[in-house]
Amino acid sequence: MMENLIGKQLKCKNHEDLERDLNLKILQVTTEIKDHYPELIKFLDEMPVTVPDEKGMEITLKNLKSYYDSLNSILNNYISEQA
Repeated sequence: MMENLIGKQLKCKNHEDLERDLNLKILQVTTEIKDHYPELIKFLDEMPVTVPDEKGMEITLKNLKSYYDSLNSILNNYISEQA
């Protein structure tokens, strides 16, 4: 019984760490876009919403990863086109 509780706590902690890491990466890419590539800001408004709505939709790691990957793709594609 105690092992199950410890396992769940570790899994939860891992989830929290992953979520925090993804949020930090999203913030870094967003900041880079705003500071260095303001012409891309219009695409940020077109990105899917990842904030839970009033109905209690939960943000999942999959949503955050998808959002991060989309931001990176926009930024990297833009940079490679400019080179």
